[in-house]
Amino acid sequence: MGDSRTPIADPAIKFTQIFINNEFVNSVSGKTFATCNPCSGETIAQIQEGDKDDVDNAVKAARAAFQLGSPWRRMDASERGRLLYKLADALERDFAYLASLEVLDNGKPFSAATSFDLTFGIKCMRYYAGWADKNVGQTIPADGDFFLYTRHEPIGVCGQIVAWNFPLLLVIWKIAPALACGNTVVVKPAEQTPLSALYLGSLIKEVGFPPGVVNIVPGYGPTAGAALSEHMDVDKIAFTGSSEVGKLIMAAVAKSNLKKVSLELGGKSPNIIFADADMASAVEWAHQGVCFNSGQVCCAGSRTYVQEEIYDEFIKRSVERAKSRKIGNPLDADTESGPQINKEQLDKILGLIKSGQEEGAKLHCGGKQIGDKGFFVENTVFSDVTDNMRIAKEEIFGPVMQIIKFKDIEEVIPRANNTAYGLAAAVFTSDINKAIMLSNSVRAGTVWVNCYNAFQANGPFGGFKESGTGRELGSYALQDYSEVKTVMIRIPEKNS
Repeated sequence: MGDSRTPIADPAIKFTQIFINNEFVNSVSGKTFATCNPCSGETIAQIQEGDKDDVDNAVKAARAAFQLGSPWRRMDASERGRLLYKLADALERDFAYLASLEVLDNGKPFSAATSFDLTFGIKCMRYYAGWADKNVGQTIPADGDFFLYTRHEPIGVCGQIVAWNFPLLLVIWKIAPALACGNTVVVKPAEQTPLSALYLGSLIKEVGFPPGVVNIVPGYGPTAGAALSEHMDVDKIAFTGSSEVGKLIMAAVAKSNLKKVSLELGGKSPNIIFADADMASAVEWAHQGVCFNSGQVCCAGSRTYVQEEIYDEFIKRSVERAKSRKIGNPLDADTESGPQINKEQLDKILGLIKSGQEEGAKLHCGGKQIGDKGFFVENTVFSDVTDNMRIAKEEIFGPVMQIIKFKDIEEVIPRANNTAYGLAAAVFTSDINKAIMLSNSVRAGTVWVNCYNAFQANGPFGGFKESGTGRELGSYALQDYSEVKTVMIRIPEKNS
């Protein structure tokens, strides 16, 4: 397929079955479900629908692959890293095809799929490949005649449930640290966007991972996802998605075997713009912080707090930028936004926009569906938003900016923190003291200063409060896929 960055208008759909033990198989029930193109609403392909029996089979394969003496457990840590490097190379080789598959199944622009999803995903894979033989324990000075050390061991079988907004990237975020630590995994991709994850399964087999190390079971959350969360032979669950579903997973885990859990959930992130900020830069970053990926980003800066001195000018420029953002065919090079993922999300966004109007916010632009084919919505800007409005409290997951006026730093900090969420925040200012004070005071897992949605493979990402537990990315993610074992050895006294 080459390494071309040219989009493929109609990428061939090669894999639609469940991937277990390095083989593609049909579902036990024989049921299938449709995955659809959000640009048109038309069916792309029928996917084999995984259910409890299929999850059982996948977990059995993963457990067998994790047993002591298996090829995976006997493999050198450096060899695990080599396989991850080979997988990254295979992703690089099939770059344009995978990006085009994301465009077809998710609707995101090809430019975004290439510049962010695939590029960053490959960097993450290589980052964790380098960690495979470096997740080390400690030698600890012990009192008395003892030798004390710790080992970092894999947790075991890890269930990983992935969201639809960054389908392949989020799978990589999860499998790369899990495999680097020596775990085996059962992945449930989002039912809206299973195609790239299933293709990844073919690459897993191609590069030489032993059977059962990675298993991929497409299906629905209440069936396949619930079966994975409740499974008594799964040792850990990792989930990316809404806070509501995260709570259901926690409840399911509590009723089963108290498996370890890491959750990357929703957000209602404050983006705080001070009067001394670079106006042009702040407007553009704030716009991207809301509209990137059609607003379908868990850490979107959807509460845009603007200091009163520049409030009117910021609104004017933000409205101009929102109107100029091109929404359309994701394969066109100048398209900045594609559709929402499905009608359910579109209707939710339009409902929240209506609530904003009814509660007294001023709608400057947008607010309506575009056309009658697919799930496109206009970029939308509200001002005169107050903290108690639904649009200021609820996660919209669409390209809807709420511009909120504030007076000074003392006032805005408690307002920024007045939310159940705590995933991200940002501050725009030329004053380093304000930047540090905000960074220290806002209760969020990531704080960006004079930028937004800036990610690094070595920078941990995760939330406070109802935005989740644990961390993705960086060395911190390894902690969520490792058990710490303490070993204490008595040293006999030397015979005289």
